[in-house]
Amino acid sequence: LAQDGPELVTEVEGIGEYRLENGMKVLLMPDSSRPTTTVNVTYFVGSKHESYGETGMAHLLEHLVFMGTPDHTDIKKEISERGGFANGTTWWERTNYFQTLPSEVENLEWALRMEADRMVNSFISAEDLESEMTVVRNEFEIGENNPFRVLLQRVMATAYEWHGYGRSTIGARADLENVPIERLQRFYRTYYQPDNAMVIISGKFETDRALALVEQYFGAIPAPERTLDNKLWDTYTRDPYQDGPREVSVRRSGSVPTLMAAYHVPSALHDDFAAVEALSFVLGDSPSGRLHKALVEPGIASQVGSIVFRLPEPSLLLVYANLPEDGDLDKARQITLDTLADLEANPPTEDEVARAVASLTSDMERTLNDSSRVGIGLSEWAAAGDWRML
Repeated sequence: LAQDGPELVTEVEGIGEYRLENGMKVLLMPDSSRPTTTVNVTYFVGSKHESYGETGMAHLLEHLVFMGTPDHTDIKKEISERGGFANGTTWWERTNYFQTLPSEVENLEWALRMEADRMVNSFISAEDLESEMTVVRNEFEIGENNPFRVLLQRVMATAYEWHGYGRSTIGARADLENVPIERLQRFYRTYYQPDNAMVIISGKFETDRALALVEQYFGAIPAPERTLDNKLWDTYTRDPYQDGPREVSVRRSGSVPTLMAAYHVPSALHDDFAAVEALSFVLGDSPSGRLHKALVEPGIASQVGSIVFRLPEPSLLLVYANLPEDGDLDKARQITLDTLADLEANPPTEDEVARAVASLTSDMERTLNDSSRVGIGLSEWAAAGDWRML
């Protein structure tokens, strides 16, 4: 029997998850207090899914999809004329396209119609690739001229020798400049399909009307016939356990010495991940964090911080320190490692954990009070494995 409209999968804290017959996922979070509506279409493909010769392809597609379709030849202009704004981003696990518009039914219908159209009808032409390459090449150069980003990428590549997390989203210059348009088109046809996508609507809208529009525009797209040529394989590459510490040095012109230390941690869905996020705060917060007290207060570093990547596969906790131009890098390195090693003898105190929980809770409250941020956050957690973790 054919499915009669979107199927309700679950409902949590006012957020409803639905599924269309073609496999597309739908999340609805109505918020009548907002004057806007955000539509976020997320494709579960990112740089992790690229093969040799394809690095940067997911990000390239993000640019080309904004070049339009036969029915929407200037998407950015159309959004601007409706008083909205839009963007797209690419990460290891996903690519998303979102726009926030004044909360009118006509705007919601336009956004859903446009997104469904560019899911299957985007130009992805050689001419657009050539013209957009200037923009992408500029992004590449910006990254290559940012010492922090260069070092971060080298650290990731050193931590992940085999897994796709070791590759940068922007890709390799040789791949960017030589990729055949036919490969990009095939990548698009494989991953930009309803069974690999989620649409998230947040803000002010009527649930029944939104579901009807989603079914009208996205439900009309047939599920692809998956064969060996276009099958969506689960990733199974895992790096072996390290057989010792690894180090990487990057020497570039610049006046800000930077050091980083990264440690393998569980995925975002692991029971211990909340503790990892709390530990990240204990180490990297300013001015209460341990690294701030050990490095910034005595003037050894000018800035410290920490990063935890929310990923569905084993991740990293990374700490960093920026030093003054004449800073002692060896001294800062040793103090950083000593501070991290000291955690075994002196684990986080109750006060430190309480501050971490308060900060994380405050961040969550700010997100939940902004429906557009919720829409983006839901897609991040969906890509990490479960949107309900938001």
